[in-house]
Amino acid sequence: MKMKPDPVLQVWATDVRMTLRGALVWILFAIMAGAGASMIDRPAIAAEVEPLKVVGRWQRTDGGYILELTNPTFDGRLTAAYFNPRPINVSRSGWVFEQGNLLVLVELRDQGYPGSTYTLAYQPDTDRLVGIYFQAAAQQQFEVMFQRIE
Repeated sequence: MKMKPDPVLQVWATDVRMTLRGALVWILFAIMAGAGASMIDRPAIAAEVEPLKVVGRWQRTDGGYILELTNPTFDGRLTAAYFNPRPINVSRSGWVFEQGNLLVLVELRDQGYPGSTYTLAYQPDTDRLVGIYFQAAAQQQFEVMFQRIE
């Protein structure tokens, strides 16, 4: 006598197979991501010191705007203070390597600075920060340059 398969057990077995298949995909993804990260981290180990080069006080060449950068961490964080000449609230700041360039990113959120941003590339040959200032209130971009003052 043949037994009929239990439909509940069939659904459960299908769910288990799907769950195992999904788990295998995530495990493979984690392994591949870990392998990729270790390949990426090897050249970056020597570059971890690079963000220290932007630590200091910088003055914008077209005015008295001061950008003070401190405490870069290996995970891309960076403490920034901005003065014009009074302190302006910095809502976010950080650094990143992009296409071989060390970039400093700063977002301002204060009266007159509703999300204005700096995207600056460090130029080691001239010891300058050069990039774009996006003035959010006017929706305009300006090329800017900062020279080290300390």
